[in-house]
Amino acid sequence: MSDHDNEQYTGTADEHYNLISVLYHALEGASTYEIYVQDAEEAGDDELIEFFQQLQDEEYQRAERAKELLAKRIAAPQPVGR
Repeated sequence: MSDHDNEQYTGTADEHYNLISVLYHALEGASTYEIYVQDAEEAGDDELIEFFQQLQDEEYQRAERAKELLAKRIAAPQPVGR
């Protein structure tokens, strides 16, 4: 299924679906990086702790931006036919 089929199958506008997907995957990534941080902490590897925390922070920033963009678009009036 291509991205352009999402609206047909889900009833959700493609741009909303795509933002929801970005949000989901960013939060999933942040959750995964938390495990990596814990592993690095157990290994006592400060360099990896910092690296994985940085990646986790980037995922949280990406998720926050996706939430902002999604909220803005959901609040906007939808064109007729959507």
